[in-house]
Amino acid sequence: MTALLTLKDVCAGYGGSVVLDGLSLQVNEGEVVCLLGANGAGKTTATRVICGLVKPTAGDLTFAGKSLLRVPSYDRVNEGICLSPEGRQVFPDMTVRENLLLGAFCKRAKADRAKTLDEVLSVFPRLAERALQKAGLMSGGEQQMLAIGRALMGKPRLLMLDEPSLGLAPKLVMDVYEAVSKTAKLGISILIVEQNAEVALAAADRGYVLADGHIAASGSAAELRGSKLVQEAFLGASQAKRNSTRDRRRT
Repeated sequence: MTALLTLKDVCAGYGGSVVLDGLSLQVNEGEVVCLLGANGAGKTTATRVICGLVKPTAGDLTFAGKSLLRVPSYDRVNEGICLSPEGRQVFPDMTVRENLLLGAFCKRAKADRAKTLDEVLSVFPRLAERALQKAGLMSGGEQQMLAIGRALMGKPRLLMLDEPSLGLAPKLVMDVYEAVSKTAKLGISILIVEQNAEVALAAADRGYVLADGHIAASGSAAELRGSKLVQEAFLGASQAKRNSTRDRRRT
């Protein structure tokens, strides 16, 4: 597979604190990859480095074969890197449609925003039903769909989802991840940043586990579900047993 995004030995932090300490990972064209980690592991910092909001102190990151180190954040959006941020961050007093259109003001997306809007609404029919409703009146799950839809309006080559299940009831988590699966079928590469290992691994092709600012484990989704590290850190014993049984049945 062709590499789309590559981080190699990336170090970054805030002030004098080190958050990422030699982070290396790769997302290939058309691939869904998850980055798992506990709260404070550095997952959001990784997305900010990729977006250009935090400058790495060491290492390199490339996108489509091009180094991003000197590329400002707004040009990274034009390259096709779009983020659905942690906590959704929708504009509550603007309508659903207005929130979506805000995602299409980069050069890459502006000319095709009407067509892209139709595509996004086909992925998220609930947003079509509430297009003229203020975003602040929507449920948490609907706002998460809106945040993802807004990122899709930028016509991403790489879509990053930062904690898409955060604060949602289990049923709403399933609704959000069903939409993520539909998005993956469009051929867009996706990087899912999550604490919820169960749903992330169910959606991903491969994954990484971030601990202490570097990768502690990596592999296919099935390999990570079966790893002792993931089972102890993210999955309860009963869930780990069910995953193991399910994987045996698949082989």
